[in-house]
Amino acid sequence: MRYLVLIAYEPGIWADASTEVRQGYFDAHHAFERFVDAHGERVSSAALGDADTATTLRGPERTVTDGPFAELTEQVGGYYDVRLPDLDHAIAAARLLPASYTVEIRPVVGVEGYESA
Repeated sequence: MRYLVLIAYEPGIWADASTEVRQGYFDAHHAFERFVDAHGERVSSAALGDADTATTLRGPERTVTDGPFAELTEQVGGYYDVRLPDLDHAIAAARLLPASYTVEIRPVVGVEGYESA
């Protein structure tokens, strides 16, 4: 099964973190990656720019604006696209990420009739 693991956190959490706290984040991410590698496959992953660097298209006219879609307390800051046997494995992996994150796990699904160009 393929899952997208979205990582959200409060803005400033990284910038305000000490070297030791940052190392703890790195260690947690490495633990997550080792778990996924042992039980499945990492398809891709990336950290994302802060929400204030986003460009958003809204409405039927597809108006382009700077910034996120909505004002949020937390913002999505990164993701992992992984293949794991089942949701239980995805949850076990996500529990290895830093506890200060809000982690959302979504299955990647196909859309009937749609083929990528």
